[in-house]
Order: sequence, then structure tokens, then C-alpha cells
Amino acid sequence: MLQELENNFSEIEKKILSLQKSYQNLSEKYLELDKEHAELKTRYDEERKKNQVLAEEQKNIKLYSAISGNPEHNRLMKNHINRLVKEVDFCIAQLQNSGL
Repeated sequence: MLQELENNFSEIEKKILSLQKSYQNLSEKYLELDKEHAELKTRYDEERKKNQVLAEEQKNIKLYSAISGNPEHNRLMKNHINRLVKEVDFCIAQLQNSGL
């Protein structure tokens, strides 16, 4: 009976050691993945910012082309002017409503 208990205890001890080793491996893997995630997130944010800058530059280039008389961008220029006129009209309306 005592021998059987010792054998059971020995098996449990082996399983515990195996679980500890697995836990340690998983913890290390988690730290590696967490670090990789942080690096990828940083890289993603940088690329997103670059993309936004490029999109803004592209928009400005199209606007400048339209201003310079490029016929391909005339509609863009008209839309931009219409949007600016609407903003000015809105501001004037607000000023009139506020009594200034």
C-alpha cells in the first residue's frame, strides 16, 4: 500500500514538473508574442500615418492641378469651391443668428 502511494506520488510529481515546464514554455512564448505584437502595432501605426500623409499630399496635388487649369480635375475644383462657399455661408448664418 505504501509502495503504491509512493508510486502515485511520484507520478503526480512528474506530471506537476511537466506542467511547470509547459507553463514556463508558454510564458516565454507569450512574452515573445507580446513583444512581436507591440512591434507590429508600432509599425502599423507608422504606416497608417504615412498613408494619411500620402493621401493628403495626393489630395493637394489634385487640387493644385485643378487650380492650374488641368481639365481632368475641373470637377474636383468646382466641388472644392462649392464646399468652401457652403462653409462661408454657414459661418455668415451663424454670425447673423448670434447678433454680430
